Amino acid sequence: MADTSTGRAARAVRAARPVRTAAARALPRWVWAVPPVAVLGLVFLYPLGLVVQQSLTPETGGPFSTYGRVLGSPAFREALGTTVTLAVGATAGCLVLGFTLALVIAFVPFPGGRAVARFVDVFLSFPSFLITLALLFVYGTVGMANGMWTGLTGAAEGPFRFLTTPWGVLLAEITYFTPFVMRPLLAAFSQIDTAQLEVASSLGARPARVVRRVILPESLPALAAGGSLVLVMCLNEFGIVLFTGAKGVTTLPMLVYGKAILESDYTAACVVAVVNIAISVGLYGLYRVVSKRAGA
Repeated sequence: MADTSTGRAARAVRAARPVRTAAARALPRWVWAVPPVAVLGLVFLYPLGLVVQQSLTPETGGPFSTYGRVLGSPAFREALGTTVTLAVGATAGCLVLGFTLALVIAFVPFPGGRAVARFVDVFLSFPSFLITLALLFVYGTVGMANGMWTGLTGAAEGPFRFLTTPWGVLLAEITYFTPFVMRPLLAAFSQIDTAQLEVASSLGARPARVVRRVILPESLPALAAGGSLVLVMCLNEFGIVLFTGAKGVTTLPMLVYGKAILESDYTAACVVAVVNIAISVGLYGLYRVVSKRAGA
């Protein structure tokens, strides 16, 4: 009797399964997109919409009056120029240093080469302030370099004070973001046919010529993808500028912080944030295009 009941239940489940499957297939495809879109809208789009709304609702004047006041101010123009200059300079430095280091790791045999390549992946998970803190320990006012200098010369203070200048911010950004260029380069180098390098060497080509004629053309898409990613990240970098203590260096993220926290001018802070987001989204679109062409 129990076996009969079990058999009937099993047949009922098998009979109902096609019905549920058919019902699921009958649902429009857009229904399945509603849950993730709702979560995305609640977590990201809604706060972003509040920022845009705040930028368009000043206490006095029309909706765009704050945009005119902020975008026409010397502080914004200086912050925009500093942000672009640091981002472009750091990107150029990362491309040169990243290409050189990736070239050595990929094509120059040395003990521990694989461990170094794996460390590049681990380095990508480090927070930016950690690298800046390490540089402060070495080159800070009371860092190791200044301590050695005062110990050897007997001077009252050391000469290394560049970390609180734009050069210090640039050094910290290049140090931190170079692995983001090395990672796609190492992947691109691994796809290069070593037979091409051997043929070029057998024909008498020097290493510099091999790099220029064989390796560099193959790595250009990876260089472009890594460089565009670093450019986007440098434009939005906040922790490095803050931790270096470079008071004379004001970038767009630092300007947002100053307007919101120090001046309590939230409308102006939202205006700067909207401009920063627009620039970042545009550059991210460029990065995606370059990445697709590079096969990333």
